[in-house]
Amino acid sequence: MNAMVLEKQGPVESGPLRWTKVEAPQPAENEVLVWVACCAVCRTDLHIVEGDLPPAKLPVVPGHQIVGRVERTGKECTRFKPGDRVGVAWLRHTCGACDLCLRGRENLCEASRYTGYHADGGYAEWVVAPEDYVYALPEGYSDIEAAPLLCSGIIGYRALKRAQPPDGGTLALYGFGASAHVVLPIAKARGLRVLVVSRGEEHLRLARELGADWAGVDPASMPTRPDSAILFAPVGTLVPVALEHLRRGGTLSLAGIHLSDVPPLNYEKHLFYERDVHPVTANTREDARELLAEAAKTQFRPKATVYPLAEANRALVDLKGGRISGSGVLVN
Repeated sequence: MNAMVLEKQGPVESGPLRWTKVEAPQPAENEVLVWVACCAVCRTDLHIVEGDLPPAKLPVVPGHQIVGRVERTGKECTRFKPGDRVGVAWLRHTCGACDLCLRGRENLCEASRYTGYHADGGYAEWVVAPEDYVYALPEGYSDIEAAPLLCSGIIGYRALKRAQPPDGGTLALYGFGASAHVVLPIAKARGLRVLVVSRGEEHLRLARELGADWAGVDPASMPTRPDSAILFAPVGTLVPVALEHLRRGGTLSLAGIHLSDVPPLNYEKHLFYERDVHPVTANTREDARELLAEAAKTQFRPKATVYPLAEANRALVDLKGGRISGSGVLVN
């Protein structure tokens, strides 16, 4: 099969992903074989390719926002049959037996494994995944529209949960990429007021188009202090900025898998008055199911910029440069 393979981590501008023929995967007894219709690109892919995250497997096929059709199932599989449309996301294994798994916090399981990192992912024509970590997708979404829901949507949803916005409250989003553009319509559907801070004019335009109550470059210009905030930009220097502009008792959620160093915080200025900081680590399968159900209710359509699979390097360069409006999606 054709695949974009990472053999050595390096700057995306150097074209580290190589278009090559590899052997098609075969499903184990608890796995499904999926033909990949499309796979959205994610900032986590960028961190893996460039080495911000240490390699877990090399060579590796990245990609973990996969939409496709089941081709074959292992003997132990019962949920899906050939021809079913499914999604494969970042989380692909947890132990199911540790105290964290048993308490519903499987995203923190020390034995957790991830698609496109510990195992080959969706920058390819075929992928295998454990059936227990594969999702049925809501009707009404095209393959390209559904793909961004499978990480941008799921992680954005968990970040929204961790931000704990009060009913009818105000939510600030710092950075307006793929995750934020999914969170905004969900937050608006819940009756929240949404403020967006971004440096990109195209991103600000999209935020306004999707219903942001305010969008601008300088958080000091926000019309009110938010009750909650989510930091999507992987920029640690924005942590004290976001905390400083929160209301008393507010919560800042940190959505990224990678964040540059956070500068020293001033206790009275940034944390006093019970301002909370809630990092986000991966997601649970329940997060994914809740997000897909809520997306089906709102029928929000993610914005997508489409690339051929063979141009994955270009898609990641555009992602790094902030030139993608909404989500980038690779298609076979």
